Amino acid sequence: MQVFKFGGASINTANAVRKLFEIVCTRNSSPLIVIISAMGKSTNVLEEILDIKIRNNSFKTTLKKFKKYHLEICKILFDDSDNRIFYELNQIFLKLEHTLNRVNAGKHDWSYDQVISFGEKISSLIVSTYLNVSGLKCKLLPATDVIKTTGEFREARIIWDSTSEKIRDAVSLYGNYDIILSQGFIGADSSGNTTTLGREGSDFTAAIFANCLNATSLTVWKDVPGIMNADPRITDDPVMFNALSYYEASEMSYYGAKVIHPKTIRPLANKNIPLFVRGFYDYEKPGTRIHNCKSDPEIYAVIYKGDQCLFSFRFADFNFISEKSLVRIYSVLNALNIRINMMQNSAISFSICIDQHEKKIQKLIEMLQHKFVLHYNTGLRLVTIKNYDQHALEQYRPKVGLLLEQKSRSDYQAVFKPAYAKPNL
Repeated sequence: MQVFKFGGASINTANAVRKLFEIVCTRNSSPLIVIISAMGKSTNVLEEILDIKIRNNSFKTTLKKFKKYHLEICKILFDDSDNRIFYELNQIFLKLEHTLNRVNAGKHDWSYDQVISFGEKISSLIVSTYLNVSGLKCKLLPATDVIKTTGEFREARIIWDSTSEKIRDAVSLYGNYDIILSQGFIGADSSGNTTTLGREGSDFTAAIFANCLNATSLTVWKDVPGIMNADPRITDDPVMFNALSYYEASEMSYYGAKVIHPKTIRPLANKNIPLFVRGFYDYEKPGTRIHNCKSDPEIYAVIYKGDQCLFSFRFADFNFISEKSLVRIYSVLNALNIRINMMQNSAISFSICIDQHEKKIQKLIEMLQHKFVLHYNTGLRLVTIKNYDQHALEQYRPKVGLLLEQKSRSDYQAVFKPAYAKPNL
């Protein structure tokens, strides 16, 4: 059994949806499991609409444009204006408007998941309908029926036993279909509330399906031919990896590589399921294979991550940073679900580079300001060079604006001011 995942860039136009149809017709197994994201920049637009509503302003104009975008795609895909898709699309937008009217500023994370999940619900309706009218027998399987999660909105955790049972039962029930299509990024808690798995979490959803079904492979279709060693915007001669180990791919995603979601690798590696990253518009080429192998140590990887915060802790009386004080800091970071991207300590201070989340930063200050003197800089960038050589260091090490750097035998990291970041990533 195979699992295919298509991101928003792969279904952002009517022609892209037609290309998706071409690709799924190349499958070598039935049923093929297809996971899709919201179309184009739909998630960003829904976030904008939600923000407008929370500020008690009218969202009608933006919502109307959002609906028109999807309707225009449908008008091209479906020649018959009486096709049921237009009625169903209208109904789902009525549900979206009803949900927006229930938004509660005091329950922002809950509101976020209920609203933003409509991007995937809309795209899956359109794509599954198109596959059916194009001659494939496609079953739309709502992710909320099978992806069972905890109730931590925006960062829900998978309840693996329930999820695995639900997915296997559904695939067994619909095994006579050519395609079983579901939504990425979303699930549901025990109370039936829609939850999300974290921004860009559709890759993770696909890996969950692959793990639960012991799939032969997972293929993620991207608007790039495979995984490159550097963003083409920062180098004139990027190199594509033909193969990567699970370990290397996991580290690259952790450090901020945007091709694969950080949670994707583990469910696959645990069952030795290969992951292919292939080009959507040149789908006959093999792309990059991530599996149990040794990565090429001669190819370095350059990864930039924006919106970073450099946070430093020290004692007012110049006391030494001890194991006890580190435990106190780590316990608060864990409670706030703050991940460290880079850290460094001296005798009297401890510094960490973290993602810039304003609310979490303010909470961190509130919880530790009575124990430490705190200093922080926001709006920074982090560069990581994996398997660096001297050429890579000379080319990508920040020349100015450097705040913190460290180097191991194989990896280099630096935090620097955005005014000096090149390019604007």
